Amino acid sequence: MTQAKRQVGQVRYENVDHAYIGQRQLKKSAGWVLLWAMGVGAVISGDYFGWNFGLNAGGFGGLLIATIFIAVMYVCMVLCIAEMSTALPHAGGFYSFTRNAFGPGLAFLNSITDMVEYVITPAVIVVGIAGYMDTLIPGVPNWIWWLVFYAVFVGINIWGTELTFKVSMVVTVLAITVLLIFYGGAIFSGAFSWGNVMNIVPEEGGSAFLPKGMYGIFAALPFAIWFYLAIEQLPLSAEESHDVVNDMPKALIGGIITLLALSVFTLILNSGVGGGAAEVATSGAPLDIGFRAIFGSGATSSVLTLISLTGLIASFHSIIYAYGRVLFAVSRAGYIPRWLSVTTEGRHTPARALIVGAIVGFVIALIIDSLGGLVGAALLTMAVFGAVISYGLVMLSYIVLAKKKPQLNRPYKSPLGAAGAWVGLVIATISGLSAFALPDNRAGVWGTLIFIVIAFAYYWGYSRHHLVAQAPEEEIALMLEAQKELR
Repeated sequence: MTQAKRQVGQVRYENVDHAYIGQRQLKKSAGWVLLWAMGVGAVISGDYFGWNFGLNAGGFGGLLIATIFIAVMYVCMVLCIAEMSTALPHAGGFYSFTRNAFGPGLAFLNSITDMVEYVITPAVIVVGIAGYMDTLIPGVPNWIWWLVFYAVFVGINIWGTELTFKVSMVVTVLAITVLLIFYGGAIFSGAFSWGNVMNIVPEEGGSAFLPKGMYGIFAALPFAIWFYLAIEQLPLSAEESHDVVNDMPKALIGGIITLLALSVFTLILNSGVGGGAAEVATSGAPLDIGFRAIFGSGATSSVLTLISLTGLIASFHSIIYAYGRVLFAVSRAGYIPRWLSVTTEGRHTPARALIVGAIVGFVIALIIDSLGGLVGAALLTMAVFGAVISYGLVMLSYIVLAKKKPQLNRPYKSPLGAAGAWVGLVIATISGLSAFALPDNRAGVWGTLIFIVIAFAYYWGYSRHHLVAQAPEEEIALMLEAQKELR
């Protein structure tokens, strides 16, 4: 039930009763190991599919240099959000951080960019899954694979949070194991060749190392992000963590260390097998090229290719979880329709948010596929563009919170402090511009911008007048603002 309303600046809050929040409860289900698995699992598909388009954009050297820059950005960001997640442990994640730093307007903008990232990213991954399935069972239309995998893994997420975390743990460990088998095979079988790594024909003014020239480094940035994108979803699990203060920093830092190691081996070894970088650059299943180069085209390779689907499935499953929590938290606070945040009785999962996000992602994949071209590359660039906007906002939030709200209890503190946030912010800004580097992907990026503008118009015209004061993210922000006014 909605009760009294109150005006706070340019927004209006509605007070709700206990029944409203009671219908929107999550369940504590994870320690730091399960959180680590969820974080790594969300990203690990980047070692199976997507990163390789960066070879087409910048060649091996361009993608290598881009990956080093992006790795620095992610380390800086992970340390920032590890600190903020212990201070503001809410399901809203980045939205919560930005709400406390800048207020509802930019908080909504951040939540919209998170929605773009987490709804589009599973669409990218399911395109990759279809690519791998096509090598095993040719002739099945891609959209059928998309529909099947969405149905299965949305169903698991709806069934229960505990099952969701356990499934993530199993498929993440399997996915890492498959990568380790590939790394060992590539090194010891003789399938890897440094000549293959740099076999992309240079354009005019390019070289074997930088076949696309210096511009290739810039163009490769969105694809380098794919090695790490979505590790930042972990703060969305704050309300489902048994001990967020201790578990979240461990899971985030352990996760980024794992991903840094995997990205180095994948980039080098997968680029140097089979037909080399020239073949891998446009493949829908780059790891399949590696397995066939190592084991041949027989049953062993097919089995390993089937097993390698676990990498894509791990991320697909984990990021479905993420968009469900983003939509849940923002809906609970009244920024988007509130009915989306109602959770299932007993299991306490945001079923409505999970289903709606799946429908939107599926439709986006269908639309872009109907337009032709590399659907995976276009979707990937859209997801990355939404992500880097949210990265910039969250690192600005870290800087502002450190200065304006020092009273926040911070059980964990980033060793890099504000300097790390500034470095991350600069790289995120450059990365955002790089989404426009490739002409074929610009239409999707402009479409993303148009969506953000339309969504913000909805906020300005309607939802800012109907926010929920008792939503945890809003409640703590309002309390801190009241304390500041009293001092």
